[in-house]
Amino acid sequence: MEEQKELQPKVEKSFELIGKKWTGLIIYVLMSGPKRFSELNEAIPALSRRLLTERVKELEEHGIVLRTVIPERPIRTEYTLTQKGKELGQILGPITQWAESWIKD
Repeated sequence: MEEQKELQPKVEKSFELIGKKWTGLIIYVLMSGPKRFSELNEAIPALSRRLLTERVKELEEHGIVLRTVIPERPIRTEYTLTQKGKELGQILGPITQWAESWIKD
């Protein structure tokens, strides 16, 4: 019982993070590999650029997404999942399967 009380704040914080609109979908898109900002934006067209920037920064702050600047001409920025992000993405996989079975358009 004591262990459960100690775990509750961590679980709550986790649900708070992945429960934010678009966060899970961003992670889902990044599961297929590195993406540039424009590719993320194209993959989730209903998500505004401003909110995409906000969510990606938040995921970066939590160590879930890694932002890499590629010093070519033109300069590119790519986003990839960290190991922490990949593990989270694997957990989101069954939610995707559940959604395919139970969520109607």
